[in-house]
Amino acid sequence: MDDQEDNVISARDEPASVRIRQRIERAQKRFHANDNIADFLEPGDLDALLAEVEEGMKTVLQSLVIDIDNDHNTRDTARRVAKMYLTEVFAGRYVAPPAVTEFPNAESLNELMIVGPITVRSACSHHFCPIMGRLWIGLMPNEHSNLIGLSKYARLAEWIMSRPQIQEEAIAQIAEILMSKVSPDGLAVVMEADHFCMHWRGVKDEAVMINSAMRGSFLKDHTLRSEFLALLNLRKRD
Repeated sequence: MDDQEDNVISARDEPASVRIRQRIERAQKRFHANDNIADFLEPGDLDALLAEVEEGMKTVLQSLVIDIDNDHNTRDTARRVAKMYLTEVFAGRYVAPPAVTEFPNAESLNELMIVGPITVRSACSHHFCPIMGRLWIGLMPNEHSNLIGLSKYARLAEWIMSRPQIQEEAIAQIAEILMSKVSPDGLAVVMEADHFCMHWRGVKDEAVMINSAMRGSFLKDHTLRSEFLALLNLRKRD
């Protein structure tokens, strides 16, 4: 057996996470918790990752001194948690962005558009505790803007939020992808969310977090920004 064959066999024996990490590092790309790494996955990688994460979760449960062999409630927990992370809660890391058909602004629409509230769910990257909230999007299109279907805003938001996140970075990512897809004169994103890393642990407080990302005309025109926020406040009181 020559050296090349030895290298191929050695690569196959490596954990899937190592192979994927090596591809990302060779491309000199980032792989933070809220980054998408779908471009670096090959067929079969997700199944291999699922098995690897399952084994890792078994170790975590055993380190918590839980009898996963005899406790019928936790016997399959490692598998369930691995599947939940890879295919549901953090799926936005491992799948390509949803297909979004863009239409030309044939009628040259240039009035304020608001989409929301969109329900968003995520998990904080500090403690992996749930983030549950609502999102509003304001758009000022121009004659060169692309228009996308109403449901696509929710799909894009879900793709971004289905990763370990912090709220401040999440809405910046949502603003970035919408600016690239729609090319509006202005864009505003507002999120209101409950953070269970506060409700469930630590100070155990019921406070919510509200923040915004403004781009283009929403950043420059305080009248437009005020109109958008006033309409949001009316909607919240309904």
